[in-house]
Amino acid sequence: MFACTGYAAGAADKPLAPFSFERRDLRPKDVRIEIAYCGVCHSDLHQARNEWKNSVYPCVPGHEIVGTVVEVGPEVSKFKVGQHAAIGCMVDSCRTCSSCKDGFENYCENMFVGTYNGADKQTGENTLGGYSDQIVCDEDFVLRLPENLDLAAAAPLLCAGITTYSPLRHWKVGPGQKVGIVGLGGLGHMAVKLAHAMGAKVVLFTTSPNKVEDAKKLGVDEVVISKDKEQMRAHASSFDFILDCVAAQHDINEYIVLLKRDATLCQVGAPEDPLAVAVFTLIFSRRNFAGSLIGGIAETQEMLDFCGEHGITSDIELIPIQDIEKAYTRMLKSDVKYRFVIDMKSLKQAA
Repeated sequence: MFACTGYAAGAADKPLAPFSFERRDLRPKDVRIEIAYCGVCHSDLHQARNEWKNSVYPCVPGHEIVGTVVEVGPEVSKFKVGQHAAIGCMVDSCRTCSSCKDGFENYCENMFVGTYNGADKQTGENTLGGYSDQIVCDEDFVLRLPENLDLAAAAPLLCAGITTYSPLRHWKVGPGQKVGIVGLGGLGHMAVKLAHAMGAKVVLFTTSPNKVEDAKKLGVDEVVISKDKEQMRAHASSFDFILDCVAAQHDINEYIVLLKRDATLCQVGAPEDPLAVAVFTLIFSRRNFAGSLIGGIAETQEMLDFCGEHGITSDIELIPIQDIEKAYTRMLKSDVKYRFVIDMKSLKQAA
């Protein structure tokens, strides 16, 4: 075991605070990473406050992790000391089910092991995430980072990036297609950049007219103010694909009717309460309402390589870890463009 420092929630009603703990010694295929930056995902807030009713305390959040390899186990072949590396939302899976064998560890039929708030396959101990100075992970769940990407701005690619890349790739978004993105937050702004790089015509749906200028800078071809019924009707039955990135309650049917026959709306935003689908919006044009969850390890590496080729990173606001509770408060107000990232150098100030 070796000593680590980080920030943890001790209970659902307690703010995150400095936390000292130990991580395991390296197993033969393990990589130890000194964390430089960790993105702040809305899931971190859900877990810290037990909003999904499955949190285990102490909870060290963080699954958008980038840093430098500082030690490798004797059987490691994919990474070397001094190399930049990344860890996303998973640190293990059963590796034997059909989904794992097909490269979709994110859909592991025995449940993948989350980077935090998961159960280690060998010990059963709760996993602790990236709001810390170091992390240990099997090399099969560690990812290579393109050297041309800014480390801090690349961190959110490990969740926000793959969460939007995976459905765009699965539904074969590309040139000649009209693609809608609902919401311009942490997920939505990544979806815009990726869909644009894939060659699609990108239309953003937003309730905020003040986001029009930013959206066009990010690569949007057209902005539709979703509160404007005439603007919405003008796009009826015209989209090849829509990616819904909104986690708040909204009327999903207003977007389903904008799909062409046989087209798909994929939900990646996760509202707390179920969305009501009017089945006739699906039936009359054989439309599809689908969902998607992050991506497998191979697909996540593909996404990182794609971002390296196209120079894509997240738009971020860098914060010290001491400001994490302020960041959570601002995140709830959508007061960030478009992702907070923690500078782990600040941990030394917290010690």
